[in-house]
Amino acid sequence: MDATYIPVSIESIEAAIFPDVALYLKTGQNYVLYKSHGRDFSRVDAERLSSNKVEFLFVSPEDMEVITEHMEKSAERLLKSDKYDGKAKGKIIYQTSINFMGDIFTNPHKAGDLERSQRLVENLLLYVSKDPTAITSLESVMSHNFPTFVHSLHVTTLSLLLHSEAFLLSHDEVVDVGIGCILHDIGMLFVPQEVLSKPGKLMPSEIAMIKKHPEEGFAYLQANSSLSSVSLAIVRNHHERNNGSGYPRGLKNESISRSAQICAICDVYCNLTVDRNGNKTLPPNIALHVMKQEMKGAFNERFLGLFEKVVGVDDDNIPELLL
Repeated sequence: MDATYIPVSIESIEAAIFPDVALYLKTGQNYVLYKSHGRDFSRVDAERLSSNKVEFLFVSPEDMEVITEHMEKSAERLLKSDKYDGKAKGKIIYQTSINFMGDIFTNPHKAGDLERSQRLVENLLLYVSKDPTAITSLESVMSHNFPTFVHSLHVTTLSLLLHSEAFLLSHDEVVDVGIGCILHDIGMLFVPQEVLSKPGKLMPSEIAMIKKHPEEGFAYLQANSSLSSVSLAIVRNHHERNNGSGYPRGLKNESISRSAQICAICDVYCNLTVDRNGNKTLPPNIALHVMKQEMKGAFNERFLGLFEKVVGVDDDNIPELLL
């Protein structure tokens, strides 16, 4: 995440409605004031920026709380609007989700706000259900990468799609799945930042620190929220493997909840195809080959087969999908 300014997509800045904050343009490595506090952002501004192919303006961190609140309240209306195409709606749901995740990771006590988490997942479901190209529509915002937050959004989107293929779930359970996936890595808050940001190979002691994150995330949410058992199981068990090779408890097969098994597949796929710095790594077909062959037995074979269908990857057809 940029240490100074935070991107906001142009589609999210509605003329005469968006909060009155200063907005900046990014030129190279510099940020130039575009709209000062006290001046309206007009439709002329939006049209001018769009015609010049400007996709984002930037705001300072001190203004993010009011921006986040506004966008979360506006997201459902914007996603239902016929004014925006799938790509624009992808930017809106991405922006809302990233703001949410940034706020949670900065203020972990807010993870207990169940209504807010439900609203985010409801909007993500609305977006996915309305747009058959939902995954690919997110790709245009990847240049503004927030690794942990983007990862959580991708894992959640894929998990919701895979659940819809694998089961007939009640709406409430689908929302619980989405909340668990959005928060699956919240335990990373308790890993020292110098370990998370360390380039190159980690020491065994550092790996051990990271392997504590599922249990620590689960314990924190269990004590500080009213999340369902479905959500909590995803947070606790998304690194367990069907053959018992996972962590933190070495569970096997049916001892791992089905939603945690599905989150595990999506989590590994996203980690194989995008690294910690947001760079592309393995192509989708190679990532799936690794999961099916080199990690054989780690995942439920039925779920993995359905996942291959969800992402549309085969030897003759390798789409860009999330990358």
